Amino acid sequence: MSKTQTPVTGLSPAAEVKAALAGFISDIKAMNDEIQKRLQQQEERLTMQERKTISTAAAMRPALAVQAEIEAPHKKAFEAYVRTGDDDALRGLQLEGKALNTAVAGDGGYLVDPQTAQTIASVLASTASIRAIANVVNVEATSYDVLVDHGDVGSGWASETGAVTETTTPMIERITIPLHELSALPKASQRLLDDSAFDIEAWLAGRIADKFARAEAAAFVNGDGVDKPRGFLTYPVADVGTEVWGQLGRVRTGVDGGFDAVAPGDAIVDLIYALGAPYRANASFVMNSKTAGEVRKLKDANGRFLWSDGMAAGEPARLMGYPVLIAEDMPDIAIGANAIAFGDFRAGYTIAERPDLRILRDPFSAKPHVLFYATKRVGGDVSDFEAIKLLTFSV
Repeated sequence: MSKTQTPVTGLSPAAEVKAALAGFISDIKAMNDEIQKRLQQQEERLTMQERKTISTAAAMRPALAVQAEIEAPHKKAFEAYVRTGDDDALRGLQLEGKALNTAVAGDGGYLVDPQTAQTIASVLASTASIRAIANVVNVEATSYDVLVDHGDVGSGWASETGAVTETTTPMIERITIPLHELSALPKASQRLLDDSAFDIEAWLAGRIADKFARAEAAAFVNGDGVDKPRGFLTYPVADVGTEVWGQLGRVRTGVDGGFDAVAPGDAIVDLIYALGAPYRANASFVMNSKTAGEVRKLKDANGRFLWSDGMAAGEPARLMGYPVLIAEDMPDIAIGANAIAFGDFRAGYTIAERPDLRILRDPFSAKPHVLFYATKRVGGDVSDFEAIKLLTFSV
């Protein structure tokens, strides 16, 4: 055999290397298969009890709420804007609903995050205001129109052959409730905002809610309608039976600045039945705390109190079976004061509001403090003058 001949295997050196490499790869694959097989066997050794334990432990871990994941960018962006004025995150968010909205960026303001807005709404709803018993509607326009039918269709008896005469036609009254801007301007120092332990959203929601609640509650009762809602006590009053549309009917107590000494409860009875029967089913009394203190002393002819406290927690007190709303903006008992109102306020008074709330951060006007200018659009007015009656303390 010459020096250039191949080994007895008959393969060239290159072929032998290729064959050896193929064998090595095959061995690695076989080892990998063996590892996978053993892992599978190890997994199958888990008993059903062990699997149940693992599932229980997983269920006990705090869940990542979907709602929280959705709101997290909102909250972080709003937090950054409130603390530092950085609105880059706000501009980049594409948000839905009544949360942060980039559409108002041109006005320099941003809507608060959903959690803060709900906090404010719940405080407004729970405050001692006629909002709790009035008709509240959400609108997207600058005003809200209420159509009221305060007339009646005439009728008459007709004979078989007699001519039918024309009857009266009902009257439709249009009441326009404009929306006014309710604002609050709380402030905080920049150092306080920089403190990471400070809950800026809770503080902001509380301050705004308190300001808005007191301002609108007063306007719904005594507002003059100029850049604010018009209160129901600002309308003219007339004795029951003589009032016309645009006036509220009143019942007099017969005594200047007080109740009758002999039969004090008669004025309450007269007030109740001065209201039309269709309204009495949903009627409520409205008075302030001082007036309530005097009214709850009244007794009937048999010595029984006319006032009764709520039977369960959270239920309003009742006067002769009708719920009582304590609104501190009602006037005290005085000569000629309309200190008690009685009526179906869901029919008689309408509150229109836009559901959005805007926050504008101003770090320049009151250095070293940061001002937060919050605005909300709300309006209110009497929508049915026949649905509310007043008790006047006069002869």
